[in-house]
Amino acid sequence: MRHIISVLLENEPGALSRVVGLFSARGYNIETLTVAPTEDRSLSRMTIVSIGSDDVIEQITKHLNRLIEVVKVVDLTEGAHIERELMLIKVRAVGKEREEMKRTADIFCARVVDVTARSYTMELSGSSEKLDAWLEALGRGNILETVRTGLSALWRGEKPLLHSQPVKQRASELEETL
Repeated sequence: MRHIISVLLENEPGALSRVVGLFSARGYNIETLTVAPTEDRSLSRMTIVSIGSDDVIEQITKHLNRLIEVVKVVDLTEGAHIERELMLIKVRAVGKEREEMKRTADIFCARVVDVTARSYTMELSGSSEKLDAWLEALGRGNILETVRTGLSALWRGEKPLLHSQPVKQRASELEETL
């Protein structure tokens, strides 16, 4: 089963490699990985999509929680959430194909971001399924190049990933338990 794991971690050198190393050391695969600083520049938010049984995902979250840089880990697939992915795609667009590519982009609410005499570069955001459907509609023969960001996801509604407890307070609590 596909799981979306959201990890809030301290924004420091090596934190990303320790998380990725944890996955590779245990033979878990990462389907997509997205990471960037949050509104608090001392924290980064990582969204990991992995495939596995509930038991495997539980083991992953337990291992992640043991990393000192990790502040919070949640499996977003356990509740109502919003997920989006961004894709940039360069397509062949010559002659009559230009209008057809533009129509297809309009149907999927894609935006043309670059135009040349022989191609369009377009962007589309939405669910992974929507992006896959768009690729299918365009036809593999028309696609010159694609790049996808990987999934970003949040809980629905007002529920934040982390309550207001400061990271430094959490670190001191960890030191006390060790």
